[in-house]
Amino acid sequence: MRHVDSFEIQPPTPPVPNGVPRSAWARASRRASRWHRPYTIALVLLDFAVVAFTSFVAIQLFDKATAGFDAQRGGDPTFFYTVAYLLLPLGWLVLLWANGAYDRRYLGLGTDEFRRVVRAGIMVAASVSFIAFATVTKLSRFTVGTALLGSMILILLIRYVARSVLHLVRTKAGHAGHRMVLVGTLPDALEVYKAVTRNPSAGLVPVAIHITDGIAAARGIRTPVPVYAGRDVLALVREVGGDTIAVCGSASAEPGELRRLAWQLEGSGIDLVVAPQLTDIAGPRVHIRPIEGLPLLHVEEPTLSGPALLAKNLLDRAAAAVGLLLLVPLFILIAVAIRTSDPGPVFFRQPRVGYEGRTFRVWKFRTMYTNAEERLAGLVDQNETDGMLFKIKQDPRVFPAGRFLRASSLDELPQLINVLKGEMSLVGPRPLPADDGDFLGDVRRRLLVRPGMTGLWQVSGRSDLSWDEAVRLDLYYVDNWSLAYDLSILWRTVGVVLARKGAY
Repeated sequence: MRHVDSFEIQPPTPPVPNGVPRSAWARASRRASRWHRPYTIALVLLDFAVVAFTSFVAIQLFDKATAGFDAQRGGDPTFFYTVAYLLLPLGWLVLLWANGAYDRRYLGLGTDEFRRVVRAGIMVAASVSFIAFATVTKLSRFTVGTALLGSMILILLIRYVARSVLHLVRTKAGHAGHRMVLVGTLPDALEVYKAVTRNPSAGLVPVAIHITDGIAAARGIRTPVPVYAGRDVLALVREVGGDTIAVCGSASAEPGELRRLAWQLEGSGIDLVVAPQLTDIAGPRVHIRPIEGLPLLHVEEPTLSGPALLAKNLLDRAAAAVGLLLLVPLFILIAVAIRTSDPGPVFFRQPRVGYEGRTFRVWKFRTMYTNAEERLAGLVDQNETDGMLFKIKQDPRVFPAGRFLRASSLDELPQLINVLKGEMSLVGPRPLPADDGDFLGDVRRRLLVRPGMTGLWQVSGRSDLSWDEAVRLDLYYVDNWSLAYDLSILWRTVGVVLARKGAY
């Protein structure tokens, strides 16, 4: 037997772990981001309580003998109460979970969470109907309808309130968010930084940038967060306390680099997101089409024609007609206040640029003294906005009653006349004065839709926004509008008007 030195025989090198569980019994890795755990637990408890409460209310509202059992015929009330207060809430939770209503990717942002709740509600109603039919159970339609519809409405309301609290925590305290490390070239990373920090309530907080084009690319450039280069990305994320890696644009020219990064992150609990060079495009217009392992982003054209636009126009005119009839008494009171404050016309009509560049005269309640146009030249140097707008917070040309009308947005109500005539819409980009010069470049795209009484610009800051930000929001609306989006903006307008935010 030949003696073999110990160094000649080496134990087999164990495979480098890549985080993939090797056993069916292995527990999945815990996410580095943990804010969603207590938030999800709170949602589960609230959803259960809401369904049980709605069942109780429905039973109390209607006769118990027709609420699902008949005691005189031998029905067991204990079983019925078990179903109403335990099994039905549990069924709701199971279907909410199955539809992804507790998925951390959809919590606190966008409309996906609410759509999944509605989908779960429809499935609950279908399941209850099927079970009642299969077991020949006599149920009170009023009781069941009240319990199911009431549960869905209250769950949606609870989700909205919970989301508002989450946004407040993110905005005021800076907690319950995702700490992101941006990976890519410096221009791409800064563009993504600018986009994700526009809305603090989204909870996306960049903490570092790892540039792939060398540290020399960042010399002499001031950056909002520290910049690194030539580091192991996973080690850097752990060093800065991050929980998400955002790959910005084309982070690497080497094929397969992104796939290898995804492999490296398996089992680490670190999220990986990809931010392509495609901004201000809403989710419904973007679809992933995997072809031979290559995920292609298919971008749909904006909905600028068709049945949806026809429905929008019909809804605008019907709402304008009803609104004008209902607001006649208020219009009379405002007219009296204006004539008392300053003799002159009640309405102010000014040429504005509308749909496809057509000029029309917008209707507004007059809020300035009759010599306001003559005094404008002496106030130009006090303009507090940029771009094509003239705004100053304490405009001396505005009389006291007019200041109230502007703060409450009541001066805009006569524009319902423009909506009724088809010159404007309830929701859209604000019409700009026709004498402010040509609409060049990207600004001309605002003219592809009818201007609106309210819009994304108004619910996002109004006069407090810069001209560039206002144009960006208007173009985002043009590219991504839908009837549901219009209703959302109308709802947000109510809160903005009551808060008098950015109105002067």
